Amino acid sequence: MQTILGAGGAIGFELAKSLQSYTKDIRLVNRNPKKVNPSDSLFAADLSNKDQVAGAIKGSEICYLTLGYSYSTKIWREKWPPLIKNVVEACITYNAKLVFFDNVYAIGRNNTGHITEISPISPTSKKGEIRAQVDRHILDKISSGSLTAIIARAPDFFGPVKANSVLMNLVYDNLFKNKAAQWFCNADVPHTMGYTPDLAHGTALLGNTPDAYNQIWNLPTSQDSLTGREWVKVFSEAMGKEAKVQVLPAWGIYALGLFVPILAEMYEMHYQFDSPYHFDSSAFCKRFSFTPTTIKDAVKQTLERVRG
Repeated sequence: MQTILGAGGAIGFELAKSLQSYTKDIRLVNRNPKKVNPSDSLFAADLSNKDQVAGAIKGSEICYLTLGYSYSTKIWREKWPPLIKNVVEACITYNAKLVFFDNVYAIGRNNTGHITEISPISPTSKKGEIRAQVDRHILDKISSGSLTAIIARAPDFFGPVKANSVLMNLVYDNLFKNKAAQWFCNADVPHTMGYTPDLAHGTALLGNTPDAYNQIWNLPTSQDSLTGREWVKVFSEAMGKEAKVQVLPAWGIYALGLFVPILAEMYEMHYQFDSPYHFDSSAFCKRFSFTPTTIKDAVKQTLERVRG
């Protein structure tokens, strides 16, 4: 059995579809799971409860952790450390392999210009410090030989599920409303974005490749790192909209954050937008002979699915 913890999100949904290439025995876990594939089994669980985490993982050959908590440093600090300890402990107890779908927050300002698998854990934000703690716990257990695991990293992403996507919320939604697309800090520096079906496909492929374990992988993304302005142009052309861009500077994020909680949470991450942010997935693509979906095709497919 292959189990997805946090199966209801943008990645969990796509991952459930991708895993069908490897098994029909898929368990979907969250508070109120819903089938993605006809043969999926459902397991309702509160993943803040240690016993329920253990129950969800018991009987699994591979456990994928794709959970995404609300975008809040307070919630992350309360939820992530105990969750990863409980997941790791259960995986060790029940001899399940772990595939952790991670972001790049643990990699700080000075290392985001070219992010590879060997980029140092160097957090420069509170959220980054929490993710670094999570990563180090997994890596320590791998080093001790007690856990078989993969950390599968992804950059910011977009796709047909709009939740938690800067690109979909600030660019697509605004263009759809005939408003100017928005971007943070600097719209003229490159910023890699991953396409959720490719990221999920890569996660499934890693999980089902025995010699891929016990290391960090950067998941497949197009290596055409567009600037914010170029991202807006691709979306505007596909949508038949005018490519207007409103750039919100760091001080503006801070000021608006006094009234808009999500922007208050975003402020410490502005370093990802005010300088080049390039996510290098060449190691994955070479190892698996994988060609990521082109940006134009990914945007076209996203729009087709969002529009239904």
